[in-house]
Formats: sequence, C-alpha cells, structure tokens
Amino acid sequence: MGALRYSINVTVDGCCDHRAGLADDELHEYSAEIIDRADALLFGRVVYGMMEEAWRLPASGELPEWMDPSMAEFARAIDAKRKYVVSSTLEAPDWNAELVQGDLVESVRRLKDEYENGLYVGGVTLPLALADAGLIDEYEFIVHPRIAGHGPTPFKGLSAYVDLTLVSSLKFASGATAMRFVPKR
Repeated sequence: MGALRYSINVTVDGCCDHRAGLADDELHEYSAEIIDRADALLFGRVVYGMMEEAWRLPASGELPEWMDPSMAEFARAIDAKRKYVVSSTLEAPDWNAELVQGDLVESVRRLKDEYENGLYVGGVTLPLALADAGLIDEYEFIVHPRIAGHGPTPFKGLSAYVDLTLVSSLKFASGATAMRFVPKR
C-alpha cells in the first residue's frame, strides 16, 4: 500500500497563499523531486485548476519564455503525473486526470492500495477532509521566512488534534525549511 503524503508551502504565520511564498530554483527542484517520487497526485478542484493553469505544458512541447530551467523541471514533473480530482462541479478534467467518484474515504483508500509509491496531495479543503479521516500518512510543511498577515491556513476546522513526529528537515539557501512529519499512531 502506498502512502498519502501532504505537502504545502506556508509562511511563518501559516499562510498558504501560493503568492506569499519565496519560490526559487532550489525550491522548484526540490518540489519536482518530491512529485517524481509519487505515482499520482490528488487534488481538489481549486488546486487542480491553479496547477493546470500554471504548469500544464503546451501541446507543442515548447516551454513558455518566462519559464526558467528549474520551473521547466517542475512543470515536466507535474505535467507527466496521473492526477485525480475531487470535485462535484468539474465535469471532465483533461490534464492526464480523472474525477474521484463515490465515497471520498473509500476512493482514497483504493488509490493508496493501487499505487506502490503513493500519492501527493496539496491544498487546504481536501487535505482537511483527508486528515479528519486519518488518511494522510506524511505531512510536509515547507516554511518560508516571511510573515504574510493574511490568507488561508491549512487544517482550519480540524475535528481533532493530529500529533506528529518529525522525521526529517531540510533547510534551503532562501531560509525556507522543509519539515516532514508522520502521525503518531
């Protein structure tokens, strides 16, 4: 059974607005590596739409002029992955994706069983439901040295504490730190 891993970029004050982070080459390369380790990605409708808009490669294969090499590596990694989308309003995702049908908990358990190297999930709303159901096997917070003073925060409204054990940390040149945790069981 593969693991369900959650990864999110947050500021020191917990903001996970994608515009508040300090993305650089090193962080894009790291993010491409973690996506490469998964068999598939699991998104809610909003995150799927944001990722598709930003990182879907053109059919021509030519990269946009604004995309530097580290961004291209990340774009290629995410573009190539199988994607599963949880949505009641999206009708037909077409970026190497399919809708998750039926009961969320059972569907995610089935996906975890199907993929040996597991899945990655990001965002706010979907991970809250997955955490409440005890389905997330690893949490990664990439904490950026910035105070945003606004924005969404992960796990707001969680029904019960999730106690975690730190399993690794990695500091980036930008001052951001990636911290990986597993739930205490």
